[in-house]
Amino acid sequence: MEPRQIREGYLVKKGTLLNSWKAVWVVLSEDGVEFYKKKTDSSPKGMIPLKGATLISPCQDYGKRMLVFKITTGKKQDHFFQASHVEEREFWVKDMKRAITCLEGGKKFARKSTRRSIRLPDKVNLTELYTLMKDQDDGVKELKLEQENRVFNHCFTGATVVEWLISKEKARNTAEALMLATGLLNEGFLQPAGDLSKEGAESGEQSVFLDQTTALYYFADSGFFCEGYSSDEDVLLKQEFRGNIIKQGCLLKQGHKRKNWKVRKFILRDDPAYVHYYDPTKGDDPLGSIHLRGSVITAVEHVPDAKKYDIDGNLFEIITSDETHYFLQAATAEERKEWITAIQAVSKSGK
Repeated sequence: MEPRQIREGYLVKKGTLLNSWKAVWVVLSEDGVEFYKKKTDSSPKGMIPLKGATLISPCQDYGKRMLVFKITTGKKQDHFFQASHVEEREFWVKDMKRAITCLEGGKKFARKSTRRSIRLPDKVNLTELYTLMKDQDDGVKELKLEQENRVFNHCFTGATVVEWLISKEKARNTAEALMLATGLLNEGFLQPAGDLSKEGAESGEQSVFLDQTTALYYFADSGFFCEGYSSDEDVLLKQEFRGNIIKQGCLLKQGHKRKNWKVRKFILRDDPAYVHYYDPTKGDDPLGSIHLRGSVITAVEHVPDAKKYDIDGNLFEIITSDETHYFLQAATAEERKEWITAIQAVSKSGK
């Protein structure tokens, strides 16, 4: 019998090979946990079997990260997840413990594999390849590159990586080199730096590595940093954070410039009436804020450019007093209703 789906939603997950954390769409079933790069993907990036697994919550392995819990599989492989608030973590942990208990009682399931991934040759060891690429003398050289009024430090181009793989006889041709580079990107060894490479990384169920001189990348554990960039709302006053937290959680937000959609953690506060949004994989510095006093919040069925990113359903819009439009997507219809109700109340009562 096919396993029943128990819970789904956004969580932040630590990469299996490197200490990189990314927001993923997680689906908990009776026999395992599947995680997807995007909610709309039909194929998961991975599946964690719960038979024989143990669960630790709260997990203190990463002291600077709050709300982390750990799943250790029967084969002793650790998987770390981070929730956006305490209640969310407790809901996930409770349901996972119940599923593990049922499996211990002998309940069995049969499922068809849905995972599709890049097929690398068995002899390829991405960890060893990554080490060779980082060699100070014979590896890929890290450079300071300027692009669109920004300076990218400790990075390199996609074309450089492809050329290096072929010249070092790690790949026979461009197609093989791109396959290897995409494998390194999907496993978190390489990270996209500029807008073009990020668009490639977010283009589908599997990231796409670009063989271009304008596509910038960096080593995951390098000293990469970017200068000259500021977010859309980079002036945040301390007074905005005085209010009580009314609601928090992860939503999809449409960007104002590129119109792409990304998972953001939202924290709604009253008096003053603000909602701040954050990169859920990083620290406590907000990416921006929305002043809600006098705002209009409504459910919508259509958002411009949303279909291009497979965004459909559970959408809502915030129109601020200065007529700035923010488009958001909740995970479920019920969650959308909760957010709209909470934001409407704050917009009317808060300063």
